[in-house]
Amino acid sequence: MISFTTNSEEETEHIAELVGKHIKEGTALALMGDLGAGKTLFTKRLAKTLGVKSEVTSPTFNLMNIYDGICPIYHFDLYRLNNVLELYDIDFYEYAESDEGISVVEWADKFREELPVNTVDVNFEVLNEKSRKISLSGTGEIAEALIEILKKGMD
Repeated sequence: MISFTTNSEEETEHIAELVGKHIKEGTALALMGDLGAGKTLFTKRLAKTLGVKSEVTSPTFNLMNIYDGICPIYHFDLYRLNNVLELYDIDFYEYAESDEGISVVEWADKFREELPVNTVDVNFEVLNEKSRKISLSGTGEIAEALIEILKKGMD
């Protein structure tokens, strides 16, 4: 696990940029945290770092957006889903388990056990109005390698 404390939106974006520079296709990011904690802000900068030119918005009502960058980015928002069966309705498993592309899953804690092996949990904790603690932990070989790269960058 690695943790960062940010004191501005720009610092949160910097963490997303670091992740974007080192993330590999086949990785899922499980974004967890309260409303307004920075999940969508993080996703926007991550997508920009990965070459997305179009506007990135939270897919709250359509549940999933696909962005074209250096690889496909599958952006899910599970906030409005109530049960596992609804994941099939949005082809969640097809995209989230794909080796081609990166999945970003907001409100992933609702269905954490449904995420693929190579998932990096990104927890956003609101410390105060401007400050956030962002903690990353990984499961699976690809996700664990990303965490190690981020740790080495901190040395």
